[in-house]
Amino acid sequence: MSGWVRPVLVALPAVVVVGCAVIGPWLAPHPVDEGVDIPYAPTSAAAPLGTDHLGQDVWSHLLLGGWGLLVLATVIAVLVTTLAAVIGTVAALRPRVGAVIERSTDALMLLPPVLAILLVMLSWPESGAVGLVAIAVLVGTPYTARVFAAAASGIAATGYVEVAVANGEPLSYLVFREVLPNLRGTVTTQLGLRFVEAMYLVSTAAFLQLPTTLGQSNWAVMVRENSSGILLNPWAVVAPSLAIGILAVSVNFTISAIRTDRHPVRT
Repeated sequence: MSGWVRPVLVALPAVVVVGCAVIGPWLAPHPVDEGVDIPYAPTSAAAPLGTDHLGQDVWSHLLLGGWGLLVLATVIAVLVTTLAAVIGTVAALRPRVGAVIERSTDALMLLPPVLAILLVMLSWPESGAVGLVAIAVLVGTPYTARVFAAAASGIAATGYVEVAVANGEPLSYLVFREVLPNLRGTVTTQLGLRFVEAMYLVSTAAFLQLPTTLGQSNWAVMVRENSSGILLNPWAVVAPSLAIGILAVSVNFTISAIRTDRHPVRT
C-alpha cells in the first residue's frame, strides 16, 4: 500500500474522533448537567453508554468533552512548532546565536513539563488555560528547536543559501524564504508529534483539574470522576480513555506512514 492511501487509512480513526469532538456539542442528546438515570446505570435507550457518577449521560459527556482539549492541544502544537522552527533555523544560520540558544535551553529541557505545569498552575491558579498554554510552549520549544536546528544545518550549508548570504540578504529573508520552505517535511512531522505530546499534557492537567477554565465535562475529568465506578459502568471510564488513546495512536501512525511513503525502504 503506497501513495496517499495508507496515511489516509491510518488517519481515519483520528479524523472520526476529532469530527465527533467538533460537532459533538450539536449532537449531544442531553445537556451536560441533566440527570437521566441512577448513577452508573447500564446502557439504555436514554443513555447509550450508561450514566456516570451523577446519573448523567456518558454519551453526551463524551460528545461535549473533547472540544476544549483539542483546541488547547492544537494551539500548543502550532505555537511550539512555529517558534521552534524559527529558533532552530536561526541557530543553524548563525552559529554564535545557536550556541547561546543551546546553552539557554539546556535548563528548560531538564524541567519535566508536568512538574512545570504543577508549579505554575498551583502558584497562579487564576492563569487558567492561558497559563497552561504558556508553560507548555515554554518547556516544549527547546527540544523541538534542536530538532529543527539539526534539520536546517544541512540546508544552511547549501549553495543557494550561501549565495543569498553573499548577496547580503537579511536574516529574516534567509529564514522564511530560503530555509523554512525546504523544511516542510520536518514541520509536518513535528507538528503531529507536538500535537500528541500536547494532548497528553493537556489531558494530564485536566485530569489533575489544574486549569479550571477547561470546565467539568472533558474526557480527562470523566476518567477521574468515574474511576471509582468502573466495575458498575465501565463505559464511563473506557469511552473517554479510548477517545484520547485512539487520537494519539492514530496521529502517531499517520506520521509514521507519511515518513515511510516519503522515504521508502529499499532492499
